Amino acid sequence: MKHNLVTSISISASPERVWEILMDFARYPEWNPFICSLEGASSEGQVLEVKIQPEGGRAMTFRPTVLRNTPTGEFRWLGKLLIKGLFDGEHYFKLEPIAGGGTRFTQGEQFSGVLVSLFRDSLDKGTKAGFEAMNLAMKKRAEAVSS
Repeated sequence: MKHNLVTSISISASPERVWEILMDFARYPEWNPFICSLEGASSEGQVLEVKIQPEGGRAMTFRPTVLRNTPTGEFRWLGKLLIKGLFDGEHYFKLEPIAGGGTRFTQGEQFSGVLVSLFRDSLDKGTKAGFEAMNLAMKKRAEAVSS
């Protein structure tokens, strides 16, 4: 079973500025309401330690592997619950330049595995709300920094 979540927001700041904030993991606790902490190297093949706090849910820590790191373009990782195929999540952030010097910031995740159907409601509510809260916080931070 598969399930996709996709959220996006327009930000009045350059992709370079948004990327700088996205890659500054140490400062996530200052502004990010969804990803409470993110530690590790961001290069492809590296394992991160990510702690998330979905809206209305409990905090979770997982250790995904970085799949892609294309500066000012895309950052993507793959996490799994216990073993591959049980409950996997391929999370991504994409930055696209928009007219006027802004950025389209898209955050999404493709969930797959035999347990996805059990978690579908919490993904559609708490996890999606967490993505949207992070997107809005990113917008506020990037626009405040660039103004």
